[in-house]
Amino acid sequence: MSCCSLFVGVIEMNPRDLLGGELGVWEVFLVSRLPRLLAILCTGIGMSVAGLIMQQLCSNKFVSPTTGATISSAQLGILLALLFMPDSTLWSRAVFAFAAAILGTWIFVWFIQRIQFKDVVMVPLVGIMFGNVIGGITSYLAYQYEMTQALSSWLVGHFSLVLKGRYEIVWLTVPLVVLAFVFANHFNIVGLGRDFSKNLGVPYNLILFAGLTIAAMITASIVVVVGSISYVGLIVPNVVAMYKGDKIRGTLVDTALFGAVFVLACDMIGRVVIFPYELPIELIIGVLGSLLFVALLFYRLKHGRKAIRLGSAGSGCWCAVPRWKGGARQ
Repeated sequence: MSCCSLFVGVIEMNPRDLLGGELGVWEVFLVSRLPRLLAILCTGIGMSVAGLIMQQLCSNKFVSPTTGATISSAQLGILLALLFMPDSTLWSRAVFAFAAAILGTWIFVWFIQRIQFKDVVMVPLVGIMFGNVIGGITSYLAYQYEMTQALSSWLVGHFSLVLKGRYEIVWLTVPLVVLAFVFANHFNIVGLGRDFSKNLGVPYNLILFAGLTIAAMITASIVVVVGSISYVGLIVPNVVAMYKGDKIRGTLVDTALFGAVFVLACDMIGRVVIFPYELPIELIIGVLGSLLFVALLFYRLKHGRKAIRLGSAGSGCWCAVPRWKGGARQ
């Protein structure tokens, strides 16, 4: 599929042209097609891993950069960079996006930790509402200072503007994903609760904020280059967990690979469905992600109630069937 992606586009190109050594073909390949493929793969890997980290740390399968206000916060950071530094470079905007995404994610988690009623659906709904508040502030500032057109590139995710020299920030996802794999076991322990972490000698607050920072930086680096890519961090970890379980170290690689394939497939659909025109990948992922989100919601609620009924009946099935509370396995 990756090879097919390299040769799909308005400008016709095939492997024979590359082997023929035509300079124009190689320029398109190196400046546009190859950077686009690398950005797609990094986006799929990064967003899916960021969602997996947030779900584990928040003990809720419906938390992700989309429902945790991380994407909205990164967009606000980009707007602030455009307002205060009109001539800022892409890296300068990335710094603002990093800071805003980290702060917004921390505030969201701090807030949900103080909610007593942590229903499986309540937590993501709070995140969606919080993200809408941040999005409203972003829209107000954009209209107030006539920055709507400048901000539009980051509101809808697409890969059409990915070119050599303008996308390299997204490479930050690779070392961040590796760092997440190193601390995967610590994330598992923190996901089981503060008391459990304390008993095992794991610094709960430090690991929690470190994991959230990794997820926020991954998301922000992608938003700066590609724009808003919703649902990937929500759907992919849940689908993988159905077959591989909830242990983050055992599912991280599978989640990353499936995320890359999922984003690549959606991008291919967007490029060929109305060829030679192109649909934004956010539209394709939004349609598929919405349907999958509803299906996962019913699946989690159904199996959660079933587990609780079996556990309360004293059937001794706690080892075989998980009990779900707030989306987390107890």
